[in-house]
Amino acid sequence: MSAPGSSRTVVPPEHVFDWLDDAAAQRADAGLVRTLRHRLADETALDLAGNDYLGLARDKRVAGAGAAAALRWGAGATGSRLVTGTTELHAELEYELARFCGAQSALVFSSGFAANLGAVTALTGREAAIVTDKYIHASLIEGCRLSRADVAAVAHRDPAAVEHALSTRRRERALVVTDSVFSVDGDLAPLRELAAVVRRQSAALLVDDAHGLGVLGEGGRGAVHAAGLAAEPDVVTTVTLSKSFGAQGGAVLGPRRVIRHLVDTARSFIFDTALAPAATASALAALRVLREEPELADRVRGRAAELAGRLGEAGFGVSVPDGAVVSVRAPGPDEAVRWAAACAEQGVRVGCFRPPSVPDGVSRLRLTARADLSDADLDRAIAVIGETAPPSARG
Repeated sequence: MSAPGSSRTVVPPEHVFDWLDDAAAQRADAGLVRTLRHRLADETALDLAGNDYLGLARDKRVAGAGAAAALRWGAGATGSRLVTGTTELHAELEYELARFCGAQSALVFSSGFAANLGAVTALTGREAAIVTDKYIHASLIEGCRLSRADVAAVAHRDPAAVEHALSTRRRERALVVTDSVFSVDGDLAPLRELAAVVRRQSAALLVDDAHGLGVLGEGGRGAVHAAGLAAEPDVVTTVTLSKSFGAQGGAVLGPRRVIRHLVDTARSFIFDTALAPAATASALAALRVLREEPELADRVRGRAAELAGRLGEAGFGVSVPDGAVVSVRAPGPDEAVRWAAACAEQGVRVGCFRPPSVPDGVSRLRLTARADLSDADLDRAIAVIGETAPPSARG
């Protein structure tokens, strides 16, 4: 049966989504099915999969601040930041975060994903060009897609490729977009070199420091601060509050006029409900803990280096971590899934990264170090990963 005035066959309502079954079958054949796994409140497994780099998510100072804020301010923010959602806590967090990281100003979003969407889209548009590292995070990729700008993705960690793309662009305004620490292998972007490139080419630089804040730089002030770029007039930084700070939310840091522009134009800020007071207070408490205990940043880097070194000595293909992330290469997506599941059965939770989440097509176990890992934790992790490894994972 055809629709009136059309040669298209009318599909019964119960078959409109039949294409989903075909797509699911294709993902299953490729070993790319994802599963939601429930985490228990009294979980006893060793967590090397989450991003609680400083071990603050369950810190009583951090969790207690969130609980107290919920009782004082309520469960939710009640509205967007421009309506009823901005509390004293949001203003305190923005002030202290900017001061800690060395930026002029900061703006808190409901997530790191929203912060990246808002920053990329508001700072570009149809009349701009974007040059990105081809390994940037999915949130930055989505921001580029929504920006309607001319986008060029260039070779990984290659300032010369960035400069070539900028020098041949067709738009006057340009923004270079990169992660600081890349989320798959934990390698560090050449930030100083990129900053020199954007200045030669009259562009700006946006750095997602999600995996650098709390881990790199003096007292955990982040990779952008460590590179001496935090206060520069042509550099914008985005961060998340859900990793080193153990809470939730995101923020953009940079020149005051950039932050004012985002308040007026960033749709993921204007039309999104504000970050809940509990998460805001927890992030603020975590920031204060890090300020008082700067050795946490040194400790998490040390734990990551030891984890990578010992796995490398055991014969695995391991990334050299610049931050807290360590990746271990797996023979393929199916083997990676089975390996991660076997680790979980032995009480060690590890991440499992497969295409399309990994831009180079190589499946991995993704391990994250924490500042509170003990020597016994590391011994246990190394033993379990080794005992459960596929035969072809070594060498």
